[in-house]
Amino acid sequence: MTPLLTGAFEGLTAIEATVAVLLLSVVAAVGMEFVVLRVARRYVATTDGEYDDIVISSLRAPLVVTAALAGVYVLTQIPAVRSSVVVDPGLLDDAFGRPALSVIVLVWAVAANAVVNRLVAAVNAEGSRFDFAPVFSNVWTLAVLVGSVGSLLWLWGIEITPLLGAAGVAGIAVGFAAKDTVANFFGGIALYFDDTYKIGDYIVLDDGTAGTVIKVGVRSTTLLTRDEVLVTVPNAALNAAKVTNESAPQRRRRVRVPIGVAYGTDVDAFEALAIDVALAEPLVLDSPRPRARLRSFGDSALQYELLCWVNGPTRRRRAQHELNRALYKALAAADIEIPYPKRDVTVAGGRGPDASDPAPTDRSAPAGERPTPPAAGGSMAGEPDAEDVA
Repeated sequence: MTPLLTGAFEGLTAIEATVAVLLLSVVAAVGMEFVVLRVARRYVATTDGEYDDIVISSLRAPLVVTAALAGVYVLTQIPAVRSSVVVDPGLLDDAFGRPALSVIVLVWAVAANAVVNRLVAAVNAEGSRFDFAPVFSNVWTLAVLVGSVGSLLWLWGIEITPLLGAAGVAGIAVGFAAKDTVANFFGGIALYFDDTYKIGDYIVLDDGTAGTVIKVGVRSTTLLTRDEVLVTVPNAALNAAKVTNESAPQRRRRVRVPIGVAYGTDVDAFEALAIDVALAEPLVLDSPRPRARLRSFGDSALQYELLCWVNGPTRRRRAQHELNRALYKALAAADIEIPYPKRDVTVAGGRGPDASDPAPTDRSAPAGERPTPPAAGGSMAGEPDAEDVA
């Protein structure tokens, strides 16, 4: 490409080539700004989506800068110009050619990173099921950084093969030293591709930790609990744990309110009363309709369960509290008993020593010298018993 561009200026003097290149650069930059980009803006203004607007606005700076600086680089490669300057052609490249290309590379790297991050943010704002997790933006930023650094090293003639070898050895060492960080990084990528959760979801871990996802990073995920406490969980732990996403696939969640009524209660009247109480609660959804289910025959009560739905997992506890209060008042007003177990406890009197029981025998005494038991049945103390006499 470079010989083709420089060949167009053959036969021109150094001054003529310089003027021609600079003029073409200015014309290209102005045309890019006021013709190409303006036409592109008018076209994307007629579309419904905002993604094309993001692309056009993000590419404006790199297109204009490329059109302007490409002429500087081409100017340093024209033979007539290189032979006319008083400095060494290598110095001309180092002072103008390579810096111009370096600026172009950096501008495009910044633009590429910005356009992808803005597209990810726009997709996230729509609340789509195919939400781009923020970890994708971090991975893209890392890839752009590595690519731009490699391009700059190649552009300035720095041999990167030894650097790659050293980077491989260093990567192994860093991998062993920072294995937890690497595990968290790849754990975050796995969570993204598995579509486990997104920002705003309410999740529950297998150890009981629960909260709303407010941040997804490269290393960890941050949860906001109901106590308004921030909990940072490593992505590797989340990837290995059982995660219950209570905000998916729908945000509505069912509330179970257990209640027992006494045997002999009119079950039809009680079920109608329980459903009316649920429908009167503002937190409870009308659809699906609340239901009352008889679950079992308990020891002292008919074990019922009132089932209803609320709009969001964080509203279940509040709804359960309000339903328990309303049910208690409604059952009391309807004279329906809520039984509880009753136990009768009998305390027996103490039992004293019985005179008819034989006295304990001291088996440690020698035979024939056992102590004489207390007198009983008419025998006198100190008198040998019949067994000794015999």
